[in-house]
Amino acid sequence: MSKIPESTPALNRLRAAAGLIPLIEDGLRQSKITGEKASLMAEFCSWAAQQATEGGPPEALRLADDIKSGLERLKALLA
Repeated sequence: MSKIPESTPALNRLRAAAGLIPLIEDGLRQSKITGEKASLMAEFCSWAAQQATEGGPPEALRLADDIKSGLERLKALLA
């Protein structure tokens, strides 16, 4: 039986940021959000990813990597 990782505020922020990236991308593609709003939302994602520390839970490091790659895609959309 697999063990469910303990939920912490930092892990919850990472999960939220990882889920926010596709929403930002979709909003930009469909012109439902402005570039300024997307940039502000991306700042939260960036901040959350920076809070992940080495030696943390594997899920946190994976989410931080996912967020960082998503932020690179967002930069391309915002350019």
